[in-house]
Amino acid sequence: MTSVIKYMSLLTTFSVFAALISIVWQAFLSLKQLNKVTTILTGLLALESSFKKPPQPYKVAVGYGACTDLLVHATEFLNYSEKVINAIGPEFTVNEVDNMNELLQTFAYYFQNGAAAERIMPNKKLFRELIQTAKLRHRDSIQWFLGGNAPLMSTRFHIEGADVLLGARMSHKLRRLVPAEIKIAGDQIAEDDIHLILEYKAGDTWGPIKTPRANRYILHSDRNNPHMNSVEHFDKVLHSFRPRLLVISGLQMMDSYKFEPYVRERRLEKIQQQINSQAFATLIHFEMASYVEIKLLFLLRQYVMPYVDSIGMNEQELENLRQTLTYGRTTLATDWNPRVASTLDQMRSVFKNLAESYYKNATKLPRRRLLSRIHVHTLAYQALLTVRDSKWKRTKLAAAKAALTAHRHVCQTDMINPEAASLILDESFATSAEDKLNGSRIKLNPQQPVPCWNETIAVFDQKAVPIEICVSPVLVCRIAKKTAGAGDNISAAALSQQL
Repeated sequence: MTSVIKYMSLLTTFSVFAALISIVWQAFLSLKQLNKVTTILTGLLALESSFKKPPQPYKVAVGYGACTDLLVHATEFLNYSEKVINAIGPEFTVNEVDNMNELLQTFAYYFQNGAAAERIMPNKKLFRELIQTAKLRHRDSIQWFLGGNAPLMSTRFHIEGADVLLGARMSHKLRRLVPAEIKIAGDQIAEDDIHLILEYKAGDTWGPIKTPRANRYILHSDRNNPHMNSVEHFDKVLHSFRPRLLVISGLQMMDSYKFEPYVRERRLEKIQQQINSQAFATLIHFEMASYVEIKLLFLLRQYVMPYVDSIGMNEQELENLRQTLTYGRTTLATDWNPRVASTLDQMRSVFKNLAESYYKNATKLPRRRLLSRIHVHTLAYQALLTVRDSKWKRTKLAAAKAALTAHRHVCQTDMINPEAASLILDESFATSAEDKLNGSRIKLNPQQPVPCWNETIAVFDQKAVPIEICVSPVLVCRIAKKTAGAGDNISAAALSQQL
């Protein structure tokens, strides 16, 4: 009996000792990680502070459209339905959402993948009912914001010191949310379009589904934005404004919208004419979005992409664009945290495809531009590809600025607290998953957190285009407060450093 008691006593002592060791070890790892995050933050802030603003602010013009964002917590707003969710098959795809079952199914699909999504709801009666439900049942938790890619990017450019022209039609009420210094080309309307933003945080559960990351599902039923009515208003002012940068955004509002025959093509032709009326000294950036209709993506490939210098997008939009250019199809949700190597390979593929098209058709279509910049923003990192000796400057700085802006926007803070951030990017990454022979492995140096390197990409007729690639780790916000508008702010912040 005495030996049993001694044995139990030793076992208890050992268990307590093991628990203490585990606690100390976890504390050591946490302290080590905090030190690493702090060092990376110091390096990113040093890069940001190295930027010297020009004596005269650059002129930036941003189109098109505006809306009001109504933000509500997704899992509190939508009631989980096992019967509806179980009806999702392996070939599930919904381009537009016309009833509650389709809303629940599409939300479930993107929620479980932690992927951003944007869908049109042609059923305007149901959309109004959803807005009223949010106003009445969730009035204590809903939030109203200025919305639309163009207004959000314009506001960020203004914050970064640019002289901004915005092409948008909006109500007097919405105009008050736009900084007064921003010039607006567009008439006043009585009622703004509303976008319903269903946000969720990392680890949120909906029925048995748990999401891996914070993100949002956007639902809209616009009357104004799909017609791009601000284009003509923008045109009247754009020529005399003479911007250094023209940003094209908001074209996803045409996605799956029912137009009369050829109306959409004519509107895109007008946008193409507006782009091509700019001097070659004016840089053109196209901001991608969540597109689902392959026909519209083909139209963008014809009317917009050959005439821009830069494209910005997230990891899902990148894969969608690559699939469209390479295989003529779209994709749904992708990996929410893709490997750097995979993203870089997709970026090279998109660049190669558009560059080859440029060299094949440059003499036939003299207003075409060689794509010289791709920016991909993901949860874990920012990746920038620029053509060397192009008009784009300070690629490393832009990557750092994008990473800092990502944390600040999602955490809704100007001051970054290392304890409120986590690092998802691995300690090292491969530069290519497809070309292991010429690829390399880069180890992340916390003291110099933005690695850059040079490559060449072989395109049409054996022409080799020299490029620079920079990758910056993102200090991921531990408790996301706002994901809607993150991409717009990130893209605009990076662009502001490269003019």
